[in-house]
Amino acid sequence: MTVAGGLRSTAGCVLLSVIMSSRFGLRTVATFEAAKGVIVLAVGLGLFRLIHRDVEAGAEKLVRHLHFNPASHYPRILIDAAGRIDDAHLRLLAIGALVYAAIRFTEACGLWLDRRWAEWFGAISGAIYLPLEVYNLWEGVTWPRVTVLVVNSIIVIYLVQVLVRGQSGPPKVAVSPPVAAAP
Repeated sequence: MTVAGGLRSTAGCVLLSVIMSSRFGLRTVATFEAAKGVIVLAVGLGLFRLIHRDVEAGAEKLVRHLHFNPASHYPRILIDAAGRIDDAHLRLLAIGALVYAAIRFTEACGLWLDRRWAEWFGAISGAIYLPLEVYNLWEGVTWPRVTVLVVNSIIVIYLVQVLVRGQSGPPKVAVSPPVAAAP
């Protein structure tokens, strides 16, 4: 092994140690979960705006704006689906998106504040998606599918390691109230 290779290896171990032994890792996962919540919240609010509107015409306009051929396969699926959706289904989808965003925000806050329940929740909720992600990858390997699987796996493994180590931020120190002196 060369000196440079040894230094890179040592630097990698030090970086991994810092991530695993500090709040940095939990806060990184919390930020990621909050970002997912923001994206889904925006989608949910956008769905509410589509109520009482011609969704099919909007889908056609979007397809044309993106310079896709409206007659090709995937744009046609989008346009047809938009033509079949009604206001009740839009409301249901929007409410579902808002609930999901609230769950992501709750998890993010819990992880940011080093709450044990949030570590459990994050590990379990992330692990639930792994079989589906592996199945999707089995159906066809694409970079987005690989990226989703790798990122989710890293998060789940990290949270499980945090749980196994019992690490949830700095140790909590119990402070006893002062005892009054006996007369």
